[in-house]
Amino acid sequence: MNVLVTGGGGFLGRYIAEQLMQRGYVVSVLCRSAYPELSEQGINVIRGDVTNPDDVNRAIQGNTFVFHVAAMVGYWGSYEDFFNTNVNGTQNVINSCQMHGVSKLIYTSSPSVTMNNMDIHNGNESLPYQKQYHSHYSATKAIAERAVLAAHHPNGLHTVAIRPHLIVGPRDNHLLPRLLQKANSGKLKQIGPGHNKVSVTYVENAAHAHIMAAESPNTGGKAYFINEPEPVVLWPWLKHILANLNARQPRIKVPFKVAFAAGWVLELVYGALKIKKEPLVTRFIASELYRNHYFSIERAKRDFDYEPLFSFEQAERKTLDSIRNA
Repeated sequence: MNVLVTGGGGFLGRYIAEQLMQRGYVVSVLCRSAYPELSEQGINVIRGDVTNPDDVNRAIQGNTFVFHVAAMVGYWGSYEDFFNTNVNGTQNVINSCQMHGVSKLIYTSSPSVTMNNMDIHNGNESLPYQKQYHSHYSATKAIAERAVLAAHHPNGLHTVAIRPHLIVGPRDNHLLPRLLQKANSGKLKQIGPGHNKVSVTYVENAAHAHIMAAESPNTGGKAYFINEPEPVVLWPWLKHILANLNARQPRIKVPFKVAFAAGWVLELVYGALKIKKEPLVTRFIASELYRNHYFSIERAKRDFDYEPLFSFEQAERKTLDSIRNA
C-alpha cells in the first residue's frame, strides 16, 4: 500500500515514515529539503511545500493513506505565516486527498487547540475548542483540525486528528535541547511553585499511535489525545532531566502573574517593532510552565487498542542517551 507523510523529514514525521516502512508500506515523504538518510532507507523523498497546491497534488496522487504532519511550530512569528502553513497548507492537503480518492487522512494536531490559560486535569476529547488563544500556533492548528474533521465522509475520505502532547525523544531539536540551552545560559526561570502536572509523549509512541489510528476502522471523524499514560510533575521532572545531563538548575522562581504580564508586554513590544526573535517569555509559555495540562488516552485505547510501544522509563533513558551522544 502506498502512503505519504508530509513533513516526513521532521522530528515526528521521520519516525512515522520509518515505522511505516517497517510495517511493509511503500512510503513517500513530502519535504522542503532533501533527506538522503530517508532515501537510503528506501523512502521516496518528494521535494515540495504544503502551501503549494501543485506540490501537494504531485505528492498525494496514488496514495491510500496520507499522514499530514507538516506544520509551522513555535511560540512566536506572524499570524500570516502560521495561517499560510497550518491552515492553507492543510486545506491543500484535504482538497488533494478528496480529488485523488485517498482513503484516509491522518492529521497531526495538538492538545493546545483545547487550551487557553486554564488548568486541565485528565482532560478528554469532550473539551471544546477555545474562543481565543494566546499563540498563533494553537489558533491555526484549531482551525486546521476543525477543517480536517469536517472533511470526514463515511463513504469517501476518512479523517482523524491525533493530538500528541510535548513530544520528546532522540533527534528532538526543539523541546529538550532548547530547555538545555536556556538552562545553561541562566535564562530558565521556574514559573510558579512547581507543582503542576503535564503530559509528555515519547516520539516513537506518538508515531505508533498515528499508524494504529490509520489502520483502525473506528477512528473516522474523531480527535484523540496521545501521551504517556501518567503525567509528570513538570518542574521536578525538568530538574531531574537537567541533573542527568549535568546542566545548570533554575534557581529563580517567578510568580505566574508576573511572568504572564511580562509575556503580554513583550508580545506587544515585539509585535509593534516587528521583532522576529522569540521573546524571553510569552503568555503561552508562562501558562504552559505554570498550569496543569494532562490528558486521558482512554478513547485511543478503546477505539484502536492503543498502548505505548515503550514505557516511560525506557523512553526517558533513550532520550537522555541521545542528548548525551549528540
